[in-house]
Amino acid sequence: MDKGPQVLDAESFFEVAHVSRETMERLSVYESLLRKWQGSINLVSKTTLDDVWRRHFLDSMQLIELSSEKHLKWADFGSGAGFPGLVLAILARDRADFQMNLVESDQRKSVFLREVIRETGAPAVVHTSRIEAPETIAAIGPCDALSARACAPLDRLMGWAEPYFSSATAAFFLKGAQADEELTLAGKSWTFRVTSYPSQADPEGCVLKVEQLARV
Repeated sequence: MDKGPQVLDAESFFEVAHVSRETMERLSVYESLLRKWQGSINLVSKTTLDDVWRRHFLDSMQLIELSSEKHLKWADFGSGAGFPGLVLAILARDRADFQMNLVESDQRKSVFLREVIRETGAPAVVHTSRIEAPETIAAIGPCDALSARACAPLDRLMGWAEPYFSSATAAFFLKGAQADEELTLAGKSWTFRVTSYPSQADPEGCVLKVEQLARV
């Protein structure tokens, strides 16, 4: 895929994303709903709306390229407006047995997520609860893959992620310029294998793929 900053609008996103026209139509429905609901719910920063296809859609989409087809059961932490989890669900809509669990404690944002799911047919379920709540952990259980963006520092994310981890789980965390500092801090409490990938949407960002997570 070409570098993210070349994505300026829906047309240029479609050119670099290599998705079907049907998938692009679903993503466009998502974008339209985002703009419609933004007026009443603060879903994303207003300053990012003019660059929504790079800042939100491309940023989310890169995780599907870093994952594999064995990653079928996902949990997305602090889903908010649905980035990255809902984008991933739309992209993987035709993948047999794929399911995205969107965890969002805000009731109004959860209603928005359910509306996008209804309009796009995305294989996703919304859990209006806290990530660390026992009932959430019991409802979702261990996952093949986890994702989060702008949710919490890495050491806290790992604490939330641990109950959802199995020996085969991979977590994909979108991080900014402070990723190295967060890794150093997390290493004081956790052992893990990490692979860092440069972000395709943020020149200062990266995607951290975390595996084999365990407490020190």
